[in-house]
Amino acid sequence: MRIKFSILITAILFCFGCQHQPKHGDTITIATLKGPSAMGMIKFIDSISTANGSNIKIEVLNEPIQVRKMIIEGSADFAILPTTMAAIIYNKGIDYKLVAIPVWGTLYLFGNDISITKWEDLRGKKINVMAKGMTPDVLFRYLLMQNGLDPNNDVSLDYSFPTHIDLANAVAAGQATLGVISEPLVSLVMQKNTSVAPIFDLNDEWKKLQSSPIAQTALMVSNGFCTNNPEIIEYITNSYKYSSQWVNQHPDSAALLMVKHKILPNYEVAYNAIPRSNLLFVNAREVKAGINSYLRVFYKMNPDIIGGKMPDEDFIY
Repeated sequence: MRIKFSILITAILFCFGCQHQPKHGDTITIATLKGPSAMGMIKFIDSISTANGSNIKIEVLNEPIQVRKMIIEGSADFAILPTTMAAIIYNKGIDYKLVAIPVWGTLYLFGNDISITKWEDLRGKKINVMAKGMTPDVLFRYLLMQNGLDPNNDVSLDYSFPTHIDLANAVAAGQATLGVISEPLVSLVMQKNTSVAPIFDLNDEWKKLQSSPIAQTALMVSNGFCTNNPEIIEYITNSYKYSSQWVNQHPDSAALLMVKHKILPNYEVAYNAIPRSNLLFVNAREVKAGINSYLRVFYKMNPDIIGGKMPDEDFIY
C-alpha cells in the first residue's frame, strides 16, 4: 500500500502526554482481538474513538481466523494474532513482519481439584484442552513432558470442548474438573463459580524452563507499510506501549474502559483479568531470542503449527 503523508493533525491528548498523530490520505486499519490484545490497547482505542479527524480504524474481532483473513486480503495494515499464526503467515510468503509482542502468556491450568500442588499430582487425571494440535495443546504437552509426564499415557487429555468459551463454560458448570484456559475467561469462570481457581500459571511454568516468558501474541505490520510509513509505525507502537503501561498502572480506570468498549462484560471480570493477562508491549527486535526460543519449541513438537520451518531473520521488523 502506497501512502502519502500530509500535514500533522491536531495533537491527541493521550495517557502519557501529547502525541502527534501523523495523517495521510488512506485509513490505517488495525485488526485486534477481543481479550488481552484489546485490553492492553484500550486507552489507545478510547483515544481514537474520541479524536476528531483521526483516520485510524481499530477493528476488534472475536477469533484469530478473522484477523488472518484480513491479513490475507491485505485489508489490515497492523494485525494482532497468536505468534504461532504470525509465523505461519510469514512462512507462507504473505508480506507482513513481526513488530512487537504485546501479551506474554495468558494460559492457566484451572479447576476445582485442590489436591494438585505439583505436576506429578496430575498423573492419572483427566484434563480438558481446547483444539488438539493448536497452541494451548502443544504448549501444555511440552510442559507435561518437561515435568516428567507422558501426555499420551500418564494423563488423559480430553478435547470434548472445541473452543475456549465451550471449555470455560464447562469448567464453570462443573462439567470439567481441570481445563487449560486463558484470561479473561479465567476471571469469567471464577465469577460464575467460586469453587474453581488457577492451579498452574503456565507462563510461570514456561519461564522456569526457558528463562523467558511466553511470547504468545504478535503485532504484525504490512511490509509495504514498513517501507513507506516509519512515522506511523512509531506512533502506533508507542501508543500501544503507553496504553499497556497505563492499563497496568490504572486497572480500575482501564476496567471501566474495557466495559465501555464492550471488550469485557463487567467491571469485576475486567479488573481481575488485568494482572493475570501479562500485558507488556516489547518491540520484537529487543526480544528476538525469546521469540525464537518460543517458536523453536513448537517447531520441534509440531512443525506445522508455525508453518513447517523456523522464520528467517526478515521475520522481525
